Amino acid sequence: MGAEPAPLREVPRRVARPRADQARQVADVLRQQINAGTYAKALPTEQDLTTEFAVSRNTVRDALALLKEEGLIDRAPKVGTQVAQRKYDHGLDALLGLKETLRGHGEVHNEVRAALLVTPPPAVARRLHLNPGEQAVYIERLRYLGDLPLSLDLTYLVPDIGEELLTRDLVSNDLFALIEQISGGPLGSADLALEAITADPHSAATLQMPEGAALLLLERLTKLDDGRPVDLEYIRMRGDRITMRGSLIRQPDPNSWELT
Repeated sequence: MGAEPAPLREVPRRVARPRADQARQVADVLRQQINAGTYAKALPTEQDLTTEFAVSRNTVRDALALLKEEGLIDRAPKVGTQVAQRKYDHGLDALLGLKETLRGHGEVHNEVRAALLVTPPPAVARRLHLNPGEQAVYIERLRYLGDLPLSLDLTYLVPDIGEELLTRDLVSNDLFALIEQISGGPLGSADLALEAITADPHSAATLQMPEGAALLLLERLTKLDDGRPVDLEYIRMRGDRITMRGSLIRQPDPNSWELT
């Protein structure tokens, strides 16, 4: 008997998708292109975008409306669609301070809002391997790129390094560079968590952004090369001006190659 013919695969049926879903899909691609500098100033015309994405003109208009609401583009009759601003990339795969990260974009400087010895909350003390009741140094900085406030950084440091930091120039320098100078060795690694939060009234006013707007909250515990924790930060970054980027490597899992 001859071999049975392989069963025919069912061809996926084309289904009508809501216009809002298609607009979101278009907006995601355009957002990435804007932030990557694909468009020097003007975006393609609505007709060109309609052809490029194979969607209706109304779908393109809805996508552009989303990007305008985010502040990425401006639109005007007889002028077309123009890039209003691009976000700054902040890497997730290298341990860098903000000044190092934004080198080439302008001058980063800090408004030092607090710099003092404190008795840290027990949870902070545990993460910094401090004894109960042992003091830490607390530094709060509003960080600017030129005249633009980008982040509000709340930092706890171990006392032997932090107390020396209090004597250094905190306005012009990244803490990472100062820590390495004081410790006499390189920073090694950091544990971090990143989440989206909304701007409370105080943070919004401080960062000159609308109340309830999107913030990126980065919690980062930084360690010396020998693994000793020295710096615990809570960093609020403007979600409208910062994009977090990184390169990830998938570790092979031999079990996933097994046929079932």
